[in-house]
Amino acid sequence: MTATSDNVAWLTQEAYDRLKQELEHLMGPARLEIARQIEEARSEGDLSENGGYHAAKDEQGKQEARIHQLQQLLQRAQVGEPPDDGVVEPGMIVEVKFQGDDDAERFLLGSRELASLDDSVDIDVYSLKSPLGAAISGKKVGDKASYQAPSGSTITVEIVSAKPYGA
Repeated sequence: MTATSDNVAWLTQEAYDRLKQELEHLMGPARLEIARQIEEARSEGDLSENGGYHAAKDEQGKQEARIHQLQQLLQRAQVGEPPDDGVVEPGMIVEVKFQGDDDAERFLLGSRELASLDDSVDIDVYSLKSPLGAAISGKKVGDKASYQAPSGSTITVEIVSAKPYGA
């Protein structure tokens, strides 16, 4: 997933389908299961000392928060094809070199939602609204961009590569 504006989230069809499936599971079988666990724990008696009850209620709260998050995301989703190689856009794995550093840094430009779709990939995620994300958005491989770090210093990076996530 990636944001193209404050109100729109770009998703591949695969990402949209997976998030929709997760939402349907959370609103259906998962909700029923957590309600069953709460009722079962409630029947054990004194709720003030019932660890199972409190754990189930905590889990229910997390689950409801995730449902809300997914509903909001899917409501503002725009489904489309992954962006083209070479141009830094949301949904891209970007590799940059910082001026004065020989090592390149690789990250996903976009949202943790997209990165969480593949548990086998451990990658840093930079928002399009971050200083680095905003500076490199729309740039092409070989371009340089500068941005101001929170410390006030100006940092320059060169775009080494930009490929669609999951490609």
